[in-house]
Amino acid sequence: MIEAVPFIELPPKPRPRDRYLTKDEIDRLLAVECAFHIRVAILIMLTTAARVTAALELTWDRVDFTRRHIDLRNGDGPLKGRAVVPMNETLTETLQEARQAALSDHVVEWAGRPVKSIKKGLAAAVRSAGLEGVTAHVLRHTAAVHMAEAGVSMDEISQYLGHTNTAITASVYARYSPQHLQKAARALEFGKR
Repeated sequence: MIEAVPFIELPPKPRPRDRYLTKDEIDRLLAVECAFHIRVAILIMLTTAARVTAALELTWDRVDFTRRHIDLRNGDGPLKGRAVVPMNETLTETLQEARQAALSDHVVEWAGRPVKSIKKGLAAAVRSAGLEGVTAHVLRHTAAVHMAEAGVSMDEISQYLGHTNTAITASVYARYSPQHLQKAARALEFGKR
């Protein structure tokens, strides 16, 4: 038995990854030829800020075309980052097309079976679009950044992302808001006549 806990120096925390897609990059990604289920998954993640697991586990009973919302919560296990979010026009049209062709209960399907991973399909689409460093998580991050840049409140973004604490959302996304630190900058306006 040791008498004292030894000091263990931990490596420094890595810088957060700041990769997100610009509108031009989003257009390029959505313009590539790829399997329909990959396009559906990409659109779900970009327009609902869903994590890849939530997108792949989404079933048709949680897509409400009448009220135009998607319930990303599945009721099985932890619901980290899962919320009920509205569908925009683009997603509604894509999901209506997918629903007509559906062979299973899962929204993202291939040959009537749920898709377990879109890693290879997404990587191929990203390569075809001439992009680098784009993962499924980057799509979620992109959605949040674009909401912040559009001036959406941190509270709304937090709800959309399924965060339980707005402070977490603000610590990551406030800097993308056009109002971020503007009041502070105006307070430091010196020498102006």
